[in-house]
Amino acid sequence: MDVYYYFNYLSAGWMVLEAIPLIVSPTVIISLLSPEVRQSTYLEEYLSRSLGFTLIAFAVLNLLLTGCVPLTSTLSEPATAPASTDLTDPTAPYAVPSLSITLTYHCTIAFYCYTQYAAGHALTYTIAVAVHSLFVAIGGWVLLFGASNGHISRKTGADKRTSGFPFKNNEADKRKGRKGL
Repeated sequence: MDVYYYFNYLSAGWMVLEAIPLIVSPTVIISLLSPEVRQSTYLEEYLSRSLGFTLIAFAVLNLLLTGCVPLTSTLSEPATAPASTDLTDPTAPYAVPSLSITLTYHCTIAFYCYTQYAAGHALTYTIAVAVHSLFVAIGGWVLLFGASNGHISRKTGADKRTSGFPFKNNEADKRKGRKGL
């Protein structure tokens, strides 16, 4: 599932990108987001740097638990096949739960940044709203449609979960000898 891996890599990259300014220069971030220009306190700098390191740790854990970085139990055992989102896949047993937590994180941050922007705070929140909303859309799609292989027929290759609910297939019913209601 390529979209699954793209989501995880892009999500981790965005978290690291958010973390770098928080670690390097928390004063710039604090002055961008505060209504008046002032000197930042030591507590604000400490909390900004702690958040930056936490975001990096969360990004690395996300990549490790989802199977994007293939891990093996021994050094001599090569990682040949990539992990999948199948619940029975032993290489990434935490793929779907980690995806759910990452999706919840992006949804929460997008909502928080939107409320800050709607309250009349800094315009810089709109960037975070746009990016995190994009991740919510992609992550939701992966969680809904990418976490299973579907029910593919071996004979025809069609998905067995489809139905003809709003429309009837009269020709197929005639061939199979079924009577329509």
